[in-house]
Amino acid sequence: MTTYAATVASVERHVLAEGPVWDASTEQVLWVDIVKGQAFEGLLEGDRILQTNRHDFDGTIGAAVRSANGDLLVAGQDQLFVVTAAGDTIPGPKIVPDGTSSRTNDGACDPSGRFLIGTLPLDERTGAEILVRLEGSGDLTCIDEDLFLSNGLAWSPDGRLFYNTDTVPGIICVRDYEPATGAVGLRREHLRITDGFPDGICTDSRGGLWVAIWGAGEIRSFSPEGKHENTVTVPCPHPSSVAFVGPELDLLLITTSSRDLAPADFQTYPDAGRLFTARVGVTGNPCSPWSGAGITAATTFNT
Repeated sequence: MTTYAATVASVERHVLAEGPVWDASTEQVLWVDIVKGQAFEGLLEGDRILQTNRHDFDGTIGAAVRSANGDLLVAGQDQLFVVTAAGDTIPGPKIVPDGTSSRTNDGACDPSGRFLIGTLPLDERTGAEILVRLEGSGDLTCIDEDLFLSNGLAWSPDGRLFYNTDTVPGIICVRDYEPATGAVGLRREHLRITDGFPDGICTDSRGGLWVAIWGAGEIRSFSPEGKHENTVTVPCPHPSSVAFVGPELDLLLITTSSRDLAPADFQTYPDAGRLFTARVGVTGNPCSPWSGAGITAATTFNT
């Protein structure tokens, strides 16, 4: 097993940075601060990220992805919406039912550009969170409805395996996936983390899985068979997600959180909430852009 050390890559500190995505069409990084309801764009300067733009929204946002034509699909606190390249906002379907105390959390696009988004509870309910997929018709397909805290999503390089994280029980599941049709196989346990909580995930070009371990200050990589291969140490306790970025997808970007730290903790972890990067000797699996299908100005939703 090889150990790497992550280095600080941003000036700005976030409350809960999440959802890093490499947008190959613009050669920019996208990420969000869930708690502040902000989505960011940034450019690579060596191994650092220069923030170039910020979008502010009301309430929390779980994730943001871009389409090839520049539209931004955003998972708001309980509903999807699109901010077009021209600056117009188009509402999308409701994710969290009325009267349910949950919010959206991590989301990602499958290899065909369909957007998947999960939820987490804001009350004491357990085992009732969902993972849904936005179809080209604008309908939502429910993939899971019994999660404790839906989190990271990733696909194998050929798109035929789909991984998703349920953070509270510490489980990353895998199932067969058909990118062309969206057919989803039976869920089975792939990994179980007992020293910390698995959060955001991504895959590399070999099919390895990279996992942010909340509470442990580490990113761990696992072979397709589930063998622990590498560890990246992060100098703060709450790394939240990971993505391979850059034109060659050879830089591992790590988002972190400054939430849940006491004031005295910042003396020990002064860079908590910043972005970090690491060179880990492998290249990543590309992030798929949103197809742009499913939400248009002409679409009508029952919300």
